[in-house]
Amino acid sequence: MPVTVCEKKGVPTFNRRDSLAQLLAELQVQGTLVPLRDPSTLFVERSMNAGGHPTMSTRTNFGRRTARLLDDAVAVLGLPGAAAGVYLAGLSALSISVAPETVGVDQALNVTLIVPAHNEQLNIEATVTSLLDTDYPAQHRRVVVVADNCSDETAVRARRAGADVLVRTDPINRGKGFALEHGFTHVLADVWTEVVVVVDADTIVSRNLLWALTARVSAGEHAVQADYQVRNPGDSWRTRLLHIAFTAFHEVRSSGRERLGLSCGLRGNGMAFSRDALQRAPHQAHSVVEDLEYGIRLARAGIRVAYASQAWVRGDMPADAAASQTQRDRWEGGRRIMRRTEGRALAREALRTRNPVLADLAVDVYLPPLGQVVTALSIGLAVGVGTGIGARRQRAAYVHGIGLAGVALHVGRAWQASGTGMSGLVDLARAPGYVAWKLVRRMQQACGQHEAIPTNWVRTARAGEPVATSTMHDAGLRQ
Repeated sequence: MPVTVCEKKGVPTFNRRDSLAQLLAELQVQGTLVPLRDPSTLFVERSMNAGGHPTMSTRTNFGRRTARLLDDAVAVLGLPGAAAGVYLAGLSALSISVAPETVGVDQALNVTLIVPAHNEQLNIEATVTSLLDTDYPAQHRRVVVVADNCSDETAVRARRAGADVLVRTDPINRGKGFALEHGFTHVLADVWTEVVVVVDADTIVSRNLLWALTARVSAGEHAVQADYQVRNPGDSWRTRLLHIAFTAFHEVRSSGRERLGLSCGLRGNGMAFSRDALQRAPHQAHSVVEDLEYGIRLARAGIRVAYASQAWVRGDMPADAAASQTQRDRWEGGRRIMRRTEGRALAREALRTRNPVLADLAVDVYLPPLGQVVTALSIGLAVGVGTGIGARRQRAAYVHGIGLAGVALHVGRAWQASGTGMSGLVDLARAPGYVAWKLVRRMQQACGQHEAIPTNWVRTARAGEPVATSTMHDAGLRQ
């Protein structure tokens, strides 16, 4: 049946101009086409209703274009989080196949173990005993405790346990960084010392610690970090979560970096330095994260930190909320300070020198705490799903989903390596609430409702001690 088109009756609705042109051509062939105005105006006319307002189709197209712009914007905002997730997943994958390195040593090196201590009378004897119990020749090792601004029996009990003691009193320049600098200056004045090992005052160590560390120094490394673990993971769900976090931060990431030949970073406990390293890069790190600060200083001097996974040190962690809160504030606050003071300079230096060690350190400095990464990616995923529905695509959701998947792989690998089993999984279920609490506290700090992050090390209250004895103004030595 022939088709007739006339202006009074209107034209069929076509959203695509080529479809309209095809129909007009067919009608012209049939000889049934009535001459009309310029066919190119038909699509525009059909975009308007009788009242001259846009039709539903036009409004839908405009809304979809807007949704796609929003979806693209959310996707771009999620790229840093996605990159962080991929980075952590890559290190996690590399850590799986790293076997503990065994290096034979023909001759023992002379080792001085430095133990910085501030009011550690309850723990110092056990620490000194653990260090003297290592399977290392007694004639090639000695323990030096730096009793820094102590008001208890730390010095007396350290001597009684068999350590040499340096008593330091300086009410102005207080903190772990100053105590370490004092100890390094003392031992380097004696030509006997070839390797210096730093151990915290509440720590026990594996018996092979000194052999493992000196083996890497004998093999040509100048800075070595042992595996730093939690000594009391079974005390509470907080210490188990912290044990999983330590496994992620210390073991998983360090193993991946070791396989890539990067610097695994210093952790403040279980660190070893050759005499040459301390002379090339003098220890002048006094910030609240002196280990991170000195690790950057070593990298700039061309010294990477190797990872000795076959030896460990284990330190006590707070089990109660108040002490744990103070400790986490200090750690994360110190890293924020380093991000502001060193981040850009490290990135520029890495680009200029094309140094992969400096580049990875810059990434590490800029990498936020895992809880903040997960929160940002989760919010972005929720927003991305909403914009994706309107845009009829899920570009932003995919970007944030990739980041979350990478973080999940990293946490899963840390849980597997931590050995916490089902109890660890149950504790991980508490993590969202814990992260939410931390975010609220962070906002309160920004609004001035909590004390500012301290600029010195603060001694964390141990089990059985009142938290009040460990205030934000006490510039002690506990990491």
